[in-house]
Amino acid sequence: MHALIVDDDEGILWVLDKVLREEGLDVLQAGSITEAQKILQENTVDMVFLDVFLPDGNGMDLLESGTLTMPVVMLTAETTFGHAAEAYRIGAMEYLPKPFDLDEVRQLVQRVQPAHKGIKAQKEPKEDLIIGRSQAMQQLFRTLGRVAASDLTVLITGESGTGKEMVARTLHERSQRAERPFIAINTAAIPADLLESELFGHEKGAFTGADKSREGHFEQADGGTLFLDEIGDMPAALQAKLLRVLEEGRVQRVGGSQSKVVDVRLLAATHQHLPEKITKGLFREDLYYRLNVIPVHIPPLRERRDDIHELANHLLAQAVSELGMKAPILLDDAADLLSRHDWPGNVRELKNVMRRLAVLTPGASITLSDVALALGNTANTQQDEETLSMAVTRCTRQYLHQLGYAQATRLHQHLLEQVEPPLLVLAMERCGGNQLKVSEMLGLNRNTVRKLLRKYKIDPQYFRS
Repeated sequence: MHALIVDDDEGILWVLDKVLREEGLDVLQAGSITEAQKILQENTVDMVFLDVFLPDGNGMDLLESGTLTMPVVMLTAETTFGHAAEAYRIGAMEYLPKPFDLDEVRQLVQRVQPAHKGIKAQKEPKEDLIIGRSQAMQQLFRTLGRVAASDLTVLITGESGTGKEMVARTLHERSQRAERPFIAINTAAIPADLLESELFGHEKGAFTGADKSREGHFEQADGGTLFLDEIGDMPAALQAKLLRVLEEGRVQRVGGSQSKVVDVRLLAATHQHLPEKITKGLFREDLYYRLNVIPVHIPPLRERRDDIHELANHLLAQAVSELGMKAPILLDDAADLLSRHDWPGNVRELKNVMRRLAVLTPGASITLSDVALALGNTANTQQDEETLSMAVTRCTRQYLHQLGYAQATRLHQHLLEQVEPPLLVLAMERCGGNQLKVSEMLGLNRNTVRKLLRKYKIDPQYFRS
């Protein structure tokens, strides 16, 4: 299967090329519309990632020309509703604002591969974040184990960042549908007037700009699993249509007169409290009962602190593997600090912090001060002041950072020469310039103190006055 990336940003080209090759695709690259058109004439291309703004034109115009008959993903730094609506209107498979999540790219590839003749759908590389020894997680594992092989509808609840999509993907991969498509859609991320077409598809001429028929996600997921994230944000009119699909097992495209039987296992997720939304008239009660056949709740990290150390090491190993780096060791006191943090962003936040530590940690070990710096002002350190060790580490790291790629020489001697003068000054202040008391305070010979005072041109008389 061949993918074409059309973008004039070298960084985007490099990242997308790497991810797509990891997914088993052969990748072609173009930096302009002219170059892309030449490649398309000379090669068979099964999927296109197309930037909007290119040196010789607009990617939207290329898509609208009708020359691209394969799935097209539009890329742009302009994250406006107008761009998204236009991209979907003229037939884009997906619209990704930059910077985009690489998992979204992998997911898009998974949607295309099952339909590609002669190529078996590949599963997304394992990124199992559903780990933990806590009682709450063990109960979650037992529930998932019981229902994974079934076709029962599951409603997954939990705060943002807890890994609801990962749970859904795990249920799919452990089911009889594992070799069929897994389609995930965030219902809150798609404008309401486009969501119906995304879910159920549309016929040619169904609305202005619908110049060709298009499958919806239900049809794309036929035989597999459809995951609807943030189901609590679905508009009321679509809730009714979704309920009908669940009851009848048939979908009807927008503008169509015939319905089609689909065999789809539905998984849904939300961070909202649906019973409360039902009370307020914002969510259908009958749909809630259809979705909530098997309820699964993922606890936030702050309620399973015993899992954080293990999860942090797992994420660290994952990060260094992806980045091609040598793994630093997470020291126990640093791990304890991670465990004390409240993690409002849950696993997603922890993942980002561990990636940050993998890249920025200068030594072979991740220390307490490394973690404190990575967490910033949000760290629940349970310490009112920076320790001496943390201060020294911070300042030394800053000095090494200033060196950049220059080779550090005589580092030990240099640091001593930076530390000794202020230490001597503070000791002389404390002891009123009495060198005998200073030598006792520092644990140094009196003659050594005199030599150091001369070396750094510190006048004892100044402190006596």
